[in-house]
Amino acid sequence: MPLIEVHMLEGRTDEQKKALLEALHKAVRDSIGAPAESIRIWIEEFSPRAYMVAGVLHADRDK
Repeated sequence: MPLIEVHMLEGRTDEQKKALLEALHKAVRDSIGAPAESIRIWIEEFSPRAYMVAGVLHADRDK
């Protein structure tokens, strides 16, 4: 059973997230031949206030 967890910042639309999930599902099915029923994919979103790069919060980077 393939398990895929995607981590990304909040802010994408439901349509964008659905497109990503569908594309990942197809990639797993096509590349390793996993049965569709066995593929599990979920998105874990986090706030720009909880993500830092090089000591700068993502929420503060454009200020």
